[in-house]
Amino acid sequence: MRRRTLSRLTIAALSLGLVATLAPAAGADSASHTDSRPSHTDSRASYKRVGYFTQWGVYGRNFQVKDLETSGTAAKLTHINYAFGNVSTEGKCFTGNVPGEADAWADYVRPLDAAGSVDGVADTSDQPLAGNFNQLRELKAKHPGLKVLISLGGWSWSTHFSDAARTPASRRALVSSCIDLYIKGNLPADGARGGAGAATGLFDGIDLDWEWPGSAGDVDTVFRPEDKQNFTALVREFRTQLDAYAKSAQRHGKRKHYELTAFVPTAPAKIDAGFEVPKIMRDFDFVNLQGYDFHGSWETTTAQQSALFAQRGDFSVDQTVNDWLRRGAPAHKLVVGMPFYGQGWTGVTGGGDGLGQPATGPAPGAWANGSEDYEALRKLADSGTYSVHRDWRTGHAWLFDGTTLWTYDDPLVLLTKSAYVRAKGLGGAMFWSLDGDTPDGELITAVDRGLGRR
Repeated sequence: MRRRTLSRLTIAALSLGLVATLAPAAGADSASHTDSRPSHTDSRASYKRVGYFTQWGVYGRNFQVKDLETSGTAAKLTHINYAFGNVSTEGKCFTGNVPGEADAWADYVRPLDAAGSVDGVADTSDQPLAGNFNQLRELKAKHPGLKVLISLGGWSWSTHFSDAARTPASRRALVSSCIDLYIKGNLPADGARGGAGAATGLFDGIDLDWEWPGSAGDVDTVFRPEDKQNFTALVREFRTQLDAYAKSAQRHGKRKHYELTAFVPTAPAKIDAGFEVPKIMRDFDFVNLQGYDFHGSWETTTAQQSALFAQRGDFSVDQTVNDWLRRGAPAHKLVVGMPFYGQGWTGVTGGGDGLGQPATGPAPGAWANGSEDYEALRKLADSGTYSVHRDWRTGHAWLFDGTTLWTYDDPLVLLTKSAYVRAKGLGGAMFWSLDGDTPDGELITAVDRGLGRR
């Protein structure tokens, strides 16, 4: 099959057509947007819409699972990735109440009242499953076919992946522990919470967020040259054990398929250091491509963080997609990551629109300097203090007030990216993270309308 070649102008024209489809929805009730939502009863006919729900978002941001229902977001998703599960120094999946390492309280211990529950019923003191896990179970009951995956690792919790993947025995032990904890749902007892089978049926698969096999990640994350082959073997072990468990738990002639996915990098050097692409793609249902953090406040010059296209030698969504395609990944298994946050700098000098100019440091952010949720950036754009700039040819936008610059994705940028996903025959879109959207789900609505149905 001949791969379609897409020019920047072609994508811009497609996205401008999609803008017209978004306009009538302005101010409309999200519950009425039923024409392009994925069919949870036939997910193969739909583009994937994968949203990460962060464990810690229930605290400072006060973003609860129920918000996915009230915003209309849940009806527009095919998958929720719960971030994150951790791997211990012994090379096994674990949970508990260990500051900085695990948060069973948020996961399944914390009781929610009726007002905070998806089903409007308060948790009781003796139910074995509460917290985020129980709310996700309630959300799935309202949306049959919506899949929830446990995402393992992430930037901070990839520390022990390399050690755990080193030998056949260590890989078997890691995979077995993850399946026991999350797929079988055998949670550690915490008072009346947890116990054998407490979370059975909640998780529909596993998402691997090892950042990064074979190359540097967070400061304490171990990596080795042999990670590349060990990652392939680990993926095979996950696929083998998930399939074996599905067969053993088969009921009434129907065998459940547990999905296996991963978050994978944009940098060609990181792809080549850690991923045997043709081999791993046989075992993955799909992979979520890093489509953001191309540049950020760790640099001293402002730049785009998530552009669709860029100059040769720079990172972009198109570069990432093509690098994975060239290495043997099937297009329909590539899901494009889209940010629900922005990267920012302050002390920007040099005039103009601020892009490509020197800066003194990260812009102040509500939760971390240099980063801000889209919901807050939308308010800045509406304040009149910042000017909104966009480049239709390269597919990105930024805010600038003469001193502070934020590069981010707004609904028009996401429509452009949705057009690109459709035109390239890709698998869909992924969002990091759902708590960055507006209360009425402005960003997810834009992507939902842009992708429509295959």
